[in-house]
Amino acid sequence: MTALLTILRAGPLMSVQDDGRYGFRARGVSTSGAMDRDAHAIANALVGNDADAAAIEFALTGGAFTADRNTLIAVTGGSCQVEIAGRRISTWESHLLRSGETLTVGALRGAVWGYIAMSGGIAIPKMLGSRSTHLRTAVGGLNGKALSAGDILPLGDSEKRAPRTLGTPYLRGHGPISIMPGPQDDYFDEDAWKTFLRQPYRTTTARDRMAMVLDGPVLQAFKGHDIVSDATVVGSIQVPGSGKPIVLTADGQTTGGYPKIATVASFDLARLAQLPAGQQFLFRAISADLAEEQTIHADDRLAAVIAGLRTSEG
Repeated sequence: MTALLTILRAGPLMSVQDDGRYGFRARGVSTSGAMDRDAHAIANALVGNDADAAAIEFALTGGAFTADRNTLIAVTGGSCQVEIAGRRISTWESHLLRSGETLTVGALRGAVWGYIAMSGGIAIPKMLGSRSTHLRTAVGGLNGKALSAGDILPLGDSEKRAPRTLGTPYLRGHGPISIMPGPQDDYFDEDAWKTFLRQPYRTTTARDRMAMVLDGPVLQAFKGHDIVSDATVVGSIQVPGSGKPIVLTADGQTTGGYPKIATVASFDLARLAQLPAGQQFLFRAISADLAEEQTIHADDRLAAVIAGLRTSEG
């Protein structure tokens, strides 16, 4: 019999996400997947799943859940109050949720996107090769929608495993967010580029899984703010007529008609997405070669973190 997870209470933008939907952008299908792929992969590793297993993603505040079988759970993404049957447990560790007990996940501190993984993963059917939810087009996930109280999710089979822990906190660097200029970097003159790279921007509450609008100095495109619609990628920084940069994230559209001054390097995109509203930061321009080198380094670091997980007493 399939084990079931019941959602008793759901936070904002809660959805099923795996590592993404690839190979369909040319057909207008967004990549989707976890906003913070490292936190998602670590959550899965803590409960003994493959990195691409489906888990629950939430924004800012978690919720309450119960399962009808014993299952390992792990909460990652940031710090928050987590309890099993009223007993406080730690994030970035796995813990046993016994059949019938209630898991409660509170508000994140210092982060925006959180993850709840269960041993066996969420076993809903795949759509176009992925279980990820694209909320705006209702593709994938549980009927293509955000999760809400009363929803029931099937859990995959899993082997009995001991709880695990990172041992040390998973920390990211500080400093400027790395970007690569283009493809319409020539729409912006030297003054605009000086503004873009030397003055701070701030994250805002105008954000979801599709994009995040930044606040800060206005950028003027001397060639105009409209282009013939062309391809975008996750991390594209569009500059509309308002002059306020818009960073496309996991559910970002596949084409756009605003000039793209730059693209956030993939290894820094989750760090930007996790900055709470009002956080100031700077951009720095790097070459494609350096971006590739840093991405390899980030992948190696994540692999080392997962390889270093150890048994805990959770």
